[in-house]
Amino acid sequence: MEGRKLRRSLVLSMSISLFLLLTWLHLPSFHENFIKKPDPTHHESDVPHHPLDPLTVHEFNKVRAILATHPLFESTSTYSLNAIALEEPDKELVLKWKRGDPLLPRKASVTAMVKGKSHILLVDLNTSEVSYNELGSTSGYPILTIEETARILEVPFKNVEFNSTIAQRGINMGDVKCVPLSSGWYNMPIENKRRVIKVQCFSMKDSVNFYMKPIEGLTVLIDIDREEVLHIFDNGRGIPVAKGIDTDYRYSVQKLRGELHLFNPISMEQPKGPSFIVEDGHLVKWANWEFHLKADARAGIIISQAKVRDPDTSEMRSVMYKGFTSELFVPYMDPTDAWYFKTYMDAGEYGFGLQAMPLDPLNDCPRNAYYMDAVFAAADATPYLRPNIICVFETYAGDIAWRHAETPFNNFKVTEVRPKVNLVVRMAASVGNYDYIVDWEFQADGLIRSKVGLSGMLMVKGTIYDHMNQVPSEEYLYGPLLSENLIGVIHDHYIIYYLDLDIDGTDNSFTKVNIKKHETSPGESPRKSYLKAIRNVAKTEKDAQIRLSLYDPSEFHMTNPSKKTKIGNPVGYKVVPSGTAASLLDPEDPPQKRAAFTNNQIWVTPYNKSEQWAGGLFTYQSKGDDTLQVWSNRDRAIEKKDIVLWYTLGFHHIPCQEDYPIMPTVSSSFDLKPVNFFERNPILRLPPNFKHDLPLCSSHVLA
Repeated sequence: MEGRKLRRSLVLSMSISLFLLLTWLHLPSFHENFIKKPDPTHHESDVPHHPLDPLTVHEFNKVRAILATHPLFESTSTYSLNAIALEEPDKELVLKWKRGDPLLPRKASVTAMVKGKSHILLVDLNTSEVSYNELGSTSGYPILTIEETARILEVPFKNVEFNSTIAQRGINMGDVKCVPLSSGWYNMPIENKRRVIKVQCFSMKDSVNFYMKPIEGLTVLIDIDREEVLHIFDNGRGIPVAKGIDTDYRYSVQKLRGELHLFNPISMEQPKGPSFIVEDGHLVKWANWEFHLKADARAGIIISQAKVRDPDTSEMRSVMYKGFTSELFVPYMDPTDAWYFKTYMDAGEYGFGLQAMPLDPLNDCPRNAYYMDAVFAAADATPYLRPNIICVFETYAGDIAWRHAETPFNNFKVTEVRPKVNLVVRMAASVGNYDYIVDWEFQADGLIRSKVGLSGMLMVKGTIYDHMNQVPSEEYLYGPLLSENLIGVIHDHYIIYYLDLDIDGTDNSFTKVNIKKHETSPGESPRKSYLKAIRNVAKTEKDAQIRLSLYDPSEFHMTNPSKKTKIGNPVGYKVVPSGTAASLLDPEDPPQKRAAFTNNQIWVTPYNKSEQWAGGLFTYQSKGDDTLQVWSNRDRAIEKKDIVLWYTLGFHHIPCQEDYPIMPTVSSSFDLKPVNFFERNPILRLPPNFKHDLPLCSSHVLA
């Protein structure tokens, strides 16, 4: 009933403007995307149960009512509320809070743009008091609202020059689809001291996949606040719009061309039901893990207070206070007029969580998944529901948790194998053309794996060439030719994670364990060399600025020096990188200064509640003066302190024809793995699978 009441209240409170906005953006219908019938796998409540629970519908409405009478907004209609989120209580108070205690005071943090100026307000939901958070002198603007981008997309169509150039290119205005593109910051006089955005357009003629049909060289520079065209760059009139043959990726279209049957339907069955529960809508308990889970408009998934049960003591031991995606950076490697500015920072400019779309049951997530909705706020603080934004499910792919079989010459038979079952928390964000699949995977042996998958469409560039034999040898295209009249521009993806690890408590240290070659002395051994592990505890932040190198291998441990195992090792976790990439841009290149967090793969900073966004609190058109690099260069003490580890996952992407017209998913990940955290293998007593525990299924055996 709670879920039904919540959705009913959302229907009543959703503003007409948001409905019109979604219609303008050519999204599916409002009811299909945002309001769905109650589902038994959903459990929403309009009452918070935990200090970190997100704002409820009732609380959003209260914020809206309080601000409606505030002097900052009473005297003007020229304002927007760009971000509204829970102002999380101080960490020490949350750590002391126990279930059953009175809920800590609830506050909302509100980022507002009023007459072109940024403000941050704190709204006390208990007292209705409003206070200001002082802003420093750093540059940048808040996240764009969906309403702002919708209004911006109307602006070009009111411009005579824009309409004229579309007509001169022979394109039907009814086929034109435009997208808003953040402009970055390049100290351009026309862009300084104002919020600007660039708009580029595509043709939807004969294909829903308009990204494969760019109107190349046409860029409209717009003043966001004044909603007026500042300049139109029109340098591609001789470049044809690609035909886009067979680029419509929808199943309803592709099945008409003949389905590709490669395998039979597959599903994981759980005859006794899932092994996890979600209490009070946000507290996930599975196997030996428990953690708080919520959706955030900027970060997407936030994991908080992750704890794992010790198999020997049954104690729930802290591993991570808070983990989330802090920022993304996607620079395209083309310095020409229509492309140089494409250096997106998706979380701080657009909102990573705001771009998360409802997940598709059976395809985004398996049939045993639990779905979690999110409540976000429109630019006037009206709450709205984004359904199915996160899913939680168990997965078993035939992997092995541990095994051993004795060899025959030992004259006895032992074969012991344990199945590996994991818990996955998933979100998928569609940031324009690209789709990001973000997984947090919890394993029973104490490991946490963070994985990012990339799919969706490439951002392609129109060209006069339709075959490589036409391209002069001296001409560089900034990427490979993918199809007739289309270039896949080379680009990078970087995703930086904020990881407030609290290993058995808050006071931790970061240790770099260098693996060094050591040569033996003459006559010491038949061996000439071996490897030694040399431990170096980081004293200050600069000691923990790490660039990965295959030829300077190391392990990176976060330990609690005050907690030791029975044999005397400090308990800890280590970050285990997998395939990643490093930024090769010039450090003084404006986009690299703004995304300076990509200068290293690992950083460690002292905990500071105000330092959570690696690209700065206000990222849009920022100059790089409030970044992780700036904070870390203060070189503060980090030994035996409450510290935060940051990890940057990276991809270099040279597109290829297999990425066209829609990309097969490519993934990378990193692990947080116990290192002397437990006394022994924590899943030693895990039982094997037995036939009588599993469902009886008929099998089709090939002759």
